[in-house]
Amino acid sequence: MMKDVGVDVVSAQPVEALTADRVAVALRAAILQGHLMPGTRLKDVQLAAQFQVSRNTLRDAIRQLTSDGLVTTQLHIGSAVRILTEDDARDIYAVRRALETAAILGSSRATREQLTSISRAVNLASDANHNSRWRDVGTASLEFHQALVGLCGSPRLDAFFANILAQLRLVFSVMPDESEFQFEWVARDAQLASLILAGRRADAAAELDRYLESSEALIIDAIRASRAKAFPRRDSALIEGQTIQ
Repeated sequence: MMKDVGVDVVSAQPVEALTADRVAVALRAAILQGHLMPGTRLKDVQLAAQFQVSRNTLRDAIRQLTSDGLVTTQLHIGSAVRILTEDDARDIYAVRRALETAAILGSSRATREQLTSISRAVNLASDANHNSRWRDVGTASLEFHQALVGLCGSPRLDAFFANILAQLRLVFSVMPDESEFQFEWVARDAQLASLILAGRRADAAAELDRYLESSEALIIDAIRASRAKAFPRRDSALIEGQTIQ
């Protein structure tokens, strides 16, 4: 089901230099932070007024997000935040395994500033967890994994992975209990950080593999459960070998 985006979801940016790129960055950040959920409608008139840009500029930003796999647009219907599939989730986790593992194994070349960003994200997650701000816990965890890839020292990889994490946040929305889902990763992120900061790269890579295996399985199970709930009669008939009339 589509929902209209409220005007207060994303804080308007300063008028100066608000190009389509900047609007796209702001909307992507709103997705990453869990403010824009899958199925949310993106009305160009409303958002153009909010960001104080022309409708053409806003539409250019929407096209960027569509190209990035974050938004879908249908003729005569409009644009909405994308609802990702099981195949999307598997692909996202394949990317995560490749990039995050490489970043950990090459972390001996990381700068002090890059390593500090890992600790900072863990601390943010711990603080949000202590105050039961579960959406912020999720955002901090994503920032932690962005910091992991940041150990590679590549701005291109950073930009690419930021979009992957925005897609991942959309996948997280399928979880029925956000607090229960996010709680586990606070300690596991901290454990990963501890291993990396101690220079135990092989142990950290092995822990990451277990981490991603667990996370992916939970997500896939939730997607399947959501699909079964949405189409119970069809699934039941298929199991029994009956034909849907």
